[in-house]
Amino acid sequence: MPASRGGSARLRRRAALLLAAIAMLPGCGALLPRQVGIESRLAALPRDGLALQGPVTIRWNDHLVPWVEAGSDTDLAFTLGLVHGHLRGVQVALLRLVAQGRLAEVAGPLATDIDHALRILGFGRAAPEVVRRWPEETRAFVTAFVAGLNHATLHGPRPPEAGLLGLGREPYTPEDVVAIGRLAGTDINWLGYFSLLAERGKPGFARLWVRTREAGAGLAPANSGQAALGALLTGLSRSGSNAVAVAPGRSASGAAMLASDPHLGLSLPNLWLLVGMRSPSYHLVGMMVPGLPIIGLGRSPDIAWGGTNLRAASSDLFDVSAQPLTEAEVRIRQRLWFAATRRVRLSPQGPVVTDAAVVPSRPGEPIALRWAGHEPADEITALLRAARARDGEAFRASFANFAVSPQNMLWVDRAGRIGRLTAALLPDRAGFPATDPVLDAADPAATSPWRRLRDGGALPHLEDPPEGILASANENPASWVKAPPPIGYFFSDGDRVARLRALLQARPRLTAADLAALQRDTVAPKAAALAEGLLARLDALPGGAPEPALLAPLRGWDGDYAADSRAALVFELLLARLAPALQPEGGSGRGPETGWNFLTTFLLRDLDALPPARCEAVLRAAVAGAAPDAARYRDWGEVHRLRVAHWLVNLPLLGRAFVLADFPVGGSRETPMKTGHGMVTGPHEVSFGSMARQISDMADLDANWFTLFGGQDGWLGSAAFADQVPLWREGRSIRLPLRPETVAAEYPRVTVLRP
Repeated sequence: MPASRGGSARLRRRAALLLAAIAMLPGCGALLPRQVGIESRLAALPRDGLALQGPVTIRWNDHLVPWVEAGSDTDLAFTLGLVHGHLRGVQVALLRLVAQGRLAEVAGPLATDIDHALRILGFGRAAPEVVRRWPEETRAFVTAFVAGLNHATLHGPRPPEAGLLGLGREPYTPEDVVAIGRLAGTDINWLGYFSLLAERGKPGFARLWVRTREAGAGLAPANSGQAALGALLTGLSRSGSNAVAVAPGRSASGAAMLASDPHLGLSLPNLWLLVGMRSPSYHLVGMMVPGLPIIGLGRSPDIAWGGTNLRAASSDLFDVSAQPLTEAEVRIRQRLWFAATRRVRLSPQGPVVTDAAVVPSRPGEPIALRWAGHEPADEITALLRAARARDGEAFRASFANFAVSPQNMLWVDRAGRIGRLTAALLPDRAGFPATDPVLDAADPAATSPWRRLRDGGALPHLEDPPEGILASANENPASWVKAPPPIGYFFSDGDRVARLRALLQARPRLTAADLAALQRDTVAPKAAALAEGLLARLDALPGGAPEPALLAPLRGWDGDYAADSRAALVFELLLARLAPALQPEGGSGRGPETGWNFLTTFLLRDLDALPPARCEAVLRAAVAGAAPDAARYRDWGEVHRLRVAHWLVNLPLLGRAFVLADFPVGGSRETPMKTGHGMVTGPHEVSFGSMARQISDMADLDANWFTLFGGQDGWLGSAAFADQVPLWREGRSIRLPLRPETVAAEYPRVTVLRP
């Protein structure tokens, strides 16, 4: 009998593999996609028998950027949906699967725990109420957008990877659009919260919480599932970015200027789509998130805007042990396997996140998440109104009911004003907990702030600063507003915003070329200061610093992470050896604190706190450990690599087929041109950072330049799939003009859509 059972098991495994192979046969074309030119992609766009009131003209440039001219706002919305579905159909479908917790439908059982966590987080939980409350103009616009998206989904050509993923032709609803928007609004604090939950109750937690608060940064993931969830959410949500605004008095053109570069995942297709548009109510160019009917950052004749993640705490954790809980069973379909069931519990304070396997906590302690994204706020209406604003005052008023993700929005207008506003919906807190991130749901003082929510009208804003410049890079609001209300725990360490301000102040009159150079800057001033501090301590060792040839590039280093920098390589190799050796006594045992904020806040202090003999040993060991690694590599770019790859590169076994290129790149964690990474001991891939650029000069309607890391088209094999990568690498861009005559000249390919 045992042999028989073993034989049956082997047969089942073989049958499963055979079924998997058969299931993937329709998608094998994705592995060796047919090369498709621009004209072929345009010819495949549905253009007749559409739900339009009248003809619509789409003009296209050589990069497949569309410029839509419509006679009505709803025809514009329909066309935008059609274009999104045509260029990014699979990407939008996958965003919906993530928002709904349905990844296992394409990835199988490996994604089931992630789906369970996503179902608990409930990105679409508020969607029905949001849709019910929409103003009529929003309802009409989104309904038309969804109709266009559905036409492309149901009647357009089937993308090569759809078969590989087992994607069917499933129509969208307005509620799906809201859920995708809330996914893009993920609270970046969640990952820090979830890592801390794993440490509560352990020896050293009090010290860890104090250090976390002082550093202003979250911890690394506590387990592989949490890391996977974190990579998914940070890659899809607006968790980084830089933005600067320049007043006319500091501008070479004599008009206000704006530059913005979002920081998101660096896989292809890009998470932005470039578009130009004109209808009775809308005349603008900019970037759209695939699947959403709004311009996230852009330019109209009257105003230009960009933004950075505020990193506000738009969530709180509550111990709901004493609260009533409702329970539901959710069914998670698993590709090529049986469906799984999981429990989802809700409390008056929100979903119980500790029911998810990827959110470890103390046994039997239900912790709920209260999130502004579960409130019936309305980001879509806010951004549609912002796109129609005629000046900065109207632009700021547009964000009265905007919730997530909390943003620093920078704007400039045609009259020469510049400003920033806080677009968020936050509880009216008196402060943050000093000893524990988990609040007691039975304490009215902990829950009452959620009954008094602050929106953009009650949060900090600033107009026309005397110095004539504004810069934002996820910094602590205390750096620009006196005594801000309690906003968050975890911010950028301030290095990027300080560097941006220094570059802006270095020239009396700034040009668009100056702003383009700023976006490609690779200097981290705090890295230079940290390297100088390490050298001082090494030089103070008996007999002087060891390995003088190794350390020589660090002497006088300005913190520039240029791809050809030897100093950046040596510095990072030293950090990788030092950080693990400085895990504080009485720590949590969860591993070293390797985040940049932790390093800049504590590394030198922790070294100095060691007994002299121990400090010497740690320093000598770090240099000795880094020396062999440094001997293997020439410069920073040899180990710091930027891969051009479709996101399917993450597939086991098949992933290599989706890598297009790999090249050295400059930048680091907190340089203006952000290229994120962890501890460095050798070659590694950048997965998060600067992946789109915008510059607008209000002196000229046509002075708007954009670039994506990747391309416009998500269709594998398309000539416009990765054609902007050379532009991104070389600092070049695509012009998105506003004047009709310029559009006609530079967007020569014409598609006419008909009812």
